[in-house]
Amino acid sequence: MRKILFSAISMLLFSSLISSCNEAQSNSSEEEKVNVLTTAEKEEGWQLLFDGNSLSGWRIYQNKPADCWDVNDGLLYCKGSKTDKSDLRADIITEEQFENFELSIEWKIAPKGNSGIMYHVSEDSSTAFLTGPEYQLIDDEGFPKPLQDWQKTGADYAMHTTTHRPTKPVGEFNHTRIIVNGSHREHWLNGEKILEFEAWTDDWNKRKSEGKWKNTPAYGMNKQGHICLQDHGSGVWFRNIKIKKL
Repeated sequence: MRKILFSAISMLLFSSLISSCNEAQSNSSEEEKVNVLTTAEKEEGWQLLFDGNSLSGWRIYQNKPADCWDVNDGLLYCKGSKTDKSDLRADIITEEQFENFELSIEWKIAPKGNSGIMYHVSEDSSTAFLTGPEYQLIDDEGFPKPLQDWQKTGADYAMHTTTHRPTKPVGEFNHTRIIVNGSHREHWLNGEKILEFEAWTDDWNKRKSEGKWKNTPAYGMNKQGHICLQDHGSGVWFRNIKIKKL
């Protein structure tokens, strides 16, 4: 009788162990997939902005004729230009506009490269960066020109500098989070908060009026707009682009 009972308990424990392993493998497999939402993310209200196969949901800023963005191997990427002429480059924007949100995105930059992630972008100006704030992406160490702190990775470009920059080596993917909730803004990089500020305050207005945007009244004033990825003439790659409305 004891042998039968022991055997039954052993089988029950073995079955439970197998079930747990299968569940862990399933969860691990789900988390490792690229350009998909996990079950938990779906329940939390996350929205996938890039399907990994097409430019669906995206278009060129002001519908300019351009062939600088493409999709390959599950990556949305900027091919980079062989010229510095800005009229041959074009940013790409989401078709949908967003107000308050948390954006999660993975990216890597080419050596000496420069790009950015913008939000609350409108198409009322000649270029997107004149309208929407920019989370700067750049090769901090290899960029061929000297950089000030407000030009380095993770900065609120030309407005606020970061406390630190835990970037990965050029060619490796970094993970960025941008949180926008009313006037409150947060920049995250590889799991660490690197910048936090409030828009439209006296301090914010002072920075704007005394810096790069002093002659750009529309900059940063929109309370909603497109998400924009910048073509600055160099290669940059994106994946796992997800957003949750707040």
